[in-house]
Amino acid sequence: MKITPPPHILTLKAYKPGKPVQDLMAEYGLTDVIKLASNENPLGPSPLAVKAAQDSLADLHHYPNGGKSLREKLAHKYGLSIEQVIAGSGSEGVMNTLMRTFLVEGDEVLTSQGTFTGFFVLAHALGLTLELAPLKNYAYDLTAIAERITARTKLIYLANPNNPTGSAFGRKDFEAFYKRVPASTLIMFDEAYYDFAIGDSPDYFTMVDDIRPNVVTLRTFSKSHGLAGIRIGFGTGPEELISLMNKVRLPFEPSSPAQAAGMAALDDDEFLRRTVETNREGKRYLKEAFITLGIPFVETSANFFLLPLESSELAIHIVLEMERRGIIVRPLDGFGLSGCVRISIGTMEENKRAVKALTEIFQSLKTEGLITQHSVLST
Repeated sequence: MKITPPPHILTLKAYKPGKPVQDLMAEYGLTDVIKLASNENPLGPSPLAVKAAQDSLADLHHYPNGGKSLREKLAHKYGLSIEQVIAGSGSEGVMNTLMRTFLVEGDEVLTSQGTFTGFFVLAHALGLTLELAPLKNYAYDLTAIAERITARTKLIYLANPNNPTGSAFGRKDFEAFYKRVPASTLIMFDEAYYDFAIGDSPDYFTMVDDIRPNVVTLRTFSKSHGLAGIRIGFGTGPEELISLMNKVRLPFEPSSPAQAAGMAALDDDEFLRRTVETNREGKRYLKEAFITLGIPFVETSANFFLLPLESSELAIHIVLEMERRGIIVRPLDGFGLSGCVRISIGTMEENKRAVKALTEIFQSLKTEGLITQHSVLST
């Protein structure tokens, strides 16, 4: 008898990551490729984290302690109890655990269009009913999301800042939204890009140490600490929820090297400072370049820009032309944002190379009469 998975698995579209550097090298015979597609840290990993992970390798014959050491350190850092902290394989690992803990097939979850596609994949993989509110000017419309809450809404996903648009909302808007959320509805609050946003606006805030009965906040070391490859993240929330999640998570998650790297990264203040400053400098440079070139962009509180172009054909053309020049950027059809491209902020050398390529591409398009200055600016 043939083994048949559930219908929601048969129709599931897997998460599609950014194109690997090696693939582009092989495709075009290139030897010098930069990746500005996956919002990775352009400075590499935290040196303290690398050393700690290396030192932990001698202990690989022992099972990990389930993130206990990292949880203790995080609890001390944020003034929480260890029972209010969970560790996992990146923030997605914690997201997965949370959804498996509190949701069953057929449950309704709510979020915005144009948000983190990893959440969509997990929701479909669990056979959940997904309700979406529209974006407003490429940002979360918290009022529209609140209006879609029903008695069937089990969980609401909010990313602040949002990936892939880079937009963020402030405390005042969140508090007005929170008043409209039933106590029985769980909020999953994703702060993957927190470190890039915290100094961006006086109204930006964090929920990581603001423990509420129905909120679990997610953080990752992938972006700001350069640990995307080792998969380490954490979540905070009320003990009643975290204790249930700890029953469901993989028994020894995260791995020992990942935990060691995460703990050391928390002490690497100098690396974090350089990361944030590199991002701020790159953000200013790219923004000025986009304005000069007449390329539309969305103001960002993260480490990337969203470029909303006039058509999906133009977006695909730009992605392919950038790739021919050895630069990987991200088309956003998979995020439900056809006609949009996401470009990560790199080192200044990488940013200048990207601007040079974009200048060549758009000049060529204008020369051929395929676009005008006005049509590029339309959004």
